[in-house]
Amino acid sequence: MTRPARARINLPALQHNFNRVNQSAPASRVMAIIKANAYGHGLTRIAQALPRADAFGVACVSEAITLREAGFDRRIVLLEGPFAADELRLISGYHLDVVLHHREQLAMLEGVNLRRPLDVWLKLDTGMHRLGFEPSAVPEILARLDHIDYLGERRLMSHLACADAPEDDYTTNQVELFRNTVESLAGECSLANSAAVLAWPAAHFDWVRPGILLYGASPLLDTTAAALDLQPVMTLETALIAVNTHQKGARVGYGGDWVCPETMPVGIAAIGYGDGYPRHAPAGMPLLVNGKRAPLIGRVSMDMICVDLRGHPEAAIGDSVTLWGEGLPVDEVAASAGTIAYELLCRINSRVQFDYFE
Repeated sequence: MTRPARARINLPALQHNFNRVNQSAPASRVMAIIKANAYGHGLTRIAQALPRADAFGVACVSEAITLREAGFDRRIVLLEGPFAADELRLISGYHLDVVLHHREQLAMLEGVNLRRPLDVWLKLDTGMHRLGFEPSAVPEILARLDHIDYLGERRLMSHLACADAPEDDYTTNQVELFRNTVESLAGECSLANSAAVLAWPAAHFDWVRPGILLYGASPLLDTTAAALDLQPVMTLETALIAVNTHQKGARVGYGGDWVCPETMPVGIAAIGYGDGYPRHAPAGMPLLVNGKRAPLIGRVSMDMICVDLRGHPEAAIGDSVTLWGEGLPVDEVAASAGTIAYELLCRINSRVQFDYFE
């Protein structure tokens, strides 16, 4: 018998969400961000389902090589650039773009001689204060790049820190600083992440870089995915493997943290932190049993969770349990677990069976 923990990946929902990008930023080209195994959804299958993406954004060379060797010939951008000088020949050989965000990387570029032109995205720090050059340093950096013979096209980019809060003026300041820095410079520009695609049209520029919205989670604070017309791509589900009746006062799970307030049915579902489900999920976190809500109880185990079935007197072994997805937004589950949808989605691992449907 196949273990019932599985992730159902709805590719039409992915394409619907991609269409929302085109509707919101019709004049911009789209770099689909598929790093971290496409936010846990499966790198190559998600890339295959995005034929209208103009480029893919990944975090490292290994992700990019996986795409190239699967036959993808579109632009692939290494969002953190080279980690070491010896990567540059590999990057050039696989015809990848690099983000340049630090002087150490600039020195790497100056210290090699490549046969194939290398396209570069110069990253500016407009207020995220994570990666990037100070805007005042851009003329000097561009002058040094001009002396690198093998350099191909140059683009400019930055990243927004607070775009998920549409009322926060910090984003307006970042957009203005970026615009003022790049307006007299040649080359295409990119600033908008998922939140800015939907809420900050002034940030769209030549390229937008949607990530989380592609997967159907909301990139905006206090706004649901449904309100943004986004559809969940991953539905994580399993099944009940036991239904037991426990007496009032019985302690459930490791540590006996949760105590039955009355004689009640408790379900055991086949999923746990060994699959990527969050171990720190609190009692009361929502689940669906046969499409109807039920709360998590007790501690999450490596392979199992416990479910309060008092509202499900008909529940039986084999009944479906949904952890998030259709009918239960991942954003709601993440908020209950004290985290964000990004983390929940990215944590799901290969022990869970992935089913893709079109």
